[in-house]
Amino acid sequence: MKTLKESKVAIVGLGLMGGSLAGALRGKCRAVVGIARRKETVEQAISDGLIDLGTTDMEPAVGSADIVVLATPVRAIIELVNDLGPLLQDDALLIDLGSTKSDITHAMADLPPHVQPLGAHPMCGKELSGISAADPGLYEGRTFILVPLPRTSLQAIDAGRDLARAIGALPLILDDPHRHDFLVATLSHLPYLLACSLVAAADATTSQDEAAWEIVAGGYRDTSRVAASDVDMMVDIIMTNRQEILEALAEYSSHLDQLTQLIRTADERGLRMKLSYAREKRMEMFP
Repeated sequence: MKTLKESKVAIVGLGLMGGSLAGALRGKCRAVVGIARRKETVEQAISDGLIDLGTTDMEPAVGSADIVVLATPVRAIIELVNDLGPLLQDDALLIDLGSTKSDITHAMADLPPHVQPLGAHPMCGKELSGISAADPGLYEGRTFILVPLPRTSLQAIDAGRDLARAIGALPLILDDPHRHDFLVATLSHLPYLLACSLVAAADATTSQDEAAWEIVAGGYRDTSRVAASDVDMMVDIIMTNRQEILEALAEYSSHLDQLTQLIRTADERGLRMKLSYAREKRMEMFP
């Protein structure tokens, strides 16, 4: 397997994640080739200096690449895994950037034996989407989860680590896709749903008062920020991690119910204990 510096990297999907990855990798590998459905996206990526070459013709681009990165929504990744396997050259490394891993790695298990599969999930993003939001610094200092399959070679895992480090990210190996999906259901997917619920609650209760958006505070802005995330992307994530997300929602609901009961009964002591515990845990997480 070639080193990253020697490799031609093809990135399928030039949205926020793919475009940012392309810009971060440029100059650190032999060439970065961007692949998108729309010619205008490819042209913008070239104009913005994010890629060396670009095309809307996927087959020849992935067929000549040493590393292929799938940076599309999750269910599109699954379809691409099934379609692209026979097109890839010997010892090609196929990586995805999907936010759920069980269904993707299940599809990767059926790739032809000449392809090296490696699941990945960079823990970063923005509420913005599209090539215009691409930022080569997006991955710097962020955890870059790698989820190898039993068939993934040590060389391929090392290549994934090298790619993560080249863009300033911190590689973390999780060799169980179900463990990954369990963790991100609470730490990534649940916050999105809570933000959406907060926006809906604010709209239902205060939006008719013209002063509402003039007095909105930083807490609301920060907590609701991810509700502006791309809906197509988030629906794919939710639908491919339903059970874990449902369990996370049930756990959250139980804590919200406890707070509701403490407030309803004016249990100041209990409320203080509940809030203090949350405060202490938050400070432990982010000292």
